[in-house]
Amino acid sequence: MLNFSKLSPVTVILALLAACGDTSTSNEANLEEVARGIHERVITLDTHADINTENFTPENNYTQDLDTQVNLPKMEAGGLDVAWFIVYTGQGELGPEGYRAAYANAMDKFSAIHRLAEEIAPDQIEIAYTSEDVRRIVAAGKKVAMIGIENAYPVGPDLSNIEKFYDLGGRYMSLAHNGHNQFSDSNTGESDGIYWHGGLSEMGRFAIREMNRLGIMIDISHPSRDSIMQTLALSQAPVIASHSAARALADHSRNLDDDMLLALKENGGVVQTVAFGSYVNEARRVYLAGDGDREDAPPATVADFVDHIDYLVDLIGIDHVGISSDFDGGGGLVGWNDASESFNVTLELVRRGYTEAQIGQLWSGNLLRVLDEVQRIAEQE
Repeated sequence: MLNFSKLSPVTVILALLAACGDTSTSNEANLEEVARGIHERVITLDTHADINTENFTPENNYTQDLDTQVNLPKMEAGGLDVAWFIVYTGQGELGPEGYRAAYANAMDKFSAIHRLAEEIAPDQIEIAYTSEDVRRIVAAGKKVAMIGIENAYPVGPDLSNIEKFYDLGGRYMSLAHNGHNQFSDSNTGESDGIYWHGGLSEMGRFAIREMNRLGIMIDISHPSRDSIMQTLALSQAPVIASHSAARALADHSRNLDDDMLLALKENGGVVQTVAFGSYVNEARRVYLAGDGDREDAPPATVADFVDHIDYLVDLIGIDHVGISSDFDGGGGLVGWNDASESFNVTLELVRRGYTEAQIGQLWSGNLLRVLDEVQRIAEQE
């Protein structure tokens, strides 16, 4: 006889349905009903959505159902509460001209996000700076914008710009993107074996201390392996991987191997599992890399994505795993190809037997816990 006290609520429901001789069709209907309730109650948060500032004008903006993977109508349709909009700057040349252009690009994106929330649609979306803000805004029935900085290159040689970006709402930042820079080596060095710093530069070490001081989460998704391990050893606060998956399941330099994941757990951080096809489906990765003739390589699915969540939870624990999409930056899967399909992630998690509390952790609880801890440590500086 089943000991129901040791089973998750979802597992109990499925067991009772099976005992009653329910059909697979009605099982699925009941499962979906359970998942709908959970999806409505938990705070759903996606840590990585890229933006194009042309979609943040009075005439053309996210109040409309644009041809973007994320906008307010799609967030509403999919029950996605929080989107981290990304101040992304591609890596360019190091020097005065390159730094000026990078800074201008970053400021343009900061301005666009503030324009949406403060001028275009303040009744529909608001910028959050803390976890308390997130909960307050969601309770008020509005969507939440948060700001992440992808690539510290726009900081230039002036570390005071980190505080400027913090004041504008930046609550996480990666030291590098696709290409080495003044702060850190990038994961892209893995393709040719060429690195500049052997991980972090001296300036990068100062930047980590400054982010700890201010309360900015350090994002390790794009830097090199050595840079990641050095960051984990140096940071006084937990860090995040804002959009990465498990390298054991898909051997891509953007994913984290088991040693990095275990170090992340020790640090108290969280890996935000990313819904990027070639990062979650190994056959797809091989095909797109041109390493094989798998023309029939299947597209990645929500099930592939949750396979990574399962692996990460088994390895480092439910407290250290979250969810991200990389929408409008290459992300998207069969079943979760834009924000309007966000419910399908919750449904797959319910199918796998995750409880409501665990699903709440994965969607937002773990990430907000890290943000709280990073800000707490900053207050003690």
